[in-house]
Amino acid sequence: MNKVVLPEVLNHFNIYDDKASKLIGVSGEIELPELEAITDTLEGSGVLGEIEDPVTGQFASAKIKIPFAVLYESYFSILNTTKPPQLTLRASMQCMDPATGETGYYPIKIVVRGKASTSTLGKVVKGKKMEAEVEMEIMYIKIQINDTTVLELDKLNFKYVLNGEDMLAKIRSQC
Repeated sequence: MNKVVLPEVLNHFNIYDDKASKLIGVSGEIELPELEAITDTLEGSGVLGEIEDPVTGQFASAKIKIPFAVLYESYFSILNTTKPPQLTLRASMQCMDPATGETGYYPIKIVVRGKASTSTLGKVVKGKKMEAEVEMEIMYIKIQINDTTVLELDKLNFKYVLNGEDMLAKIRSQC
């Protein structure tokens, strides 16, 4: 973002499959993965106590949860673990210009690729949503804010980019 803005809310979003078809039946909230760095304990001579030191580019299992209001074809389309789907979330972030109070909007794009690890079929209750959910193990995630890549993690292709900086370039050059 070129100028200072006050981020307010995520105004709206849609989720698309790898065929650019909007997924139908997704409810209003998607839980994005937690990126927890793999760490090792640094201790010994010259160190006061212990330090949990993150290993650059190495992350623990990361999952995204996609809830569906009801069972629908698009729910089953992302369960195929032999061909991991790529899903794209497109959103509009509403923000305010602090100098003028004007409301503006910035695009957010989140691309994930992964394998379904848990499939919750939900409940069958007359007149109610089923609350089905798919949980996917993330192998790839890319986040763009205002058309700028702020995070790209590809666990299978040794790629970790943070704010445009290739965090693994030096490591790749040495291996």
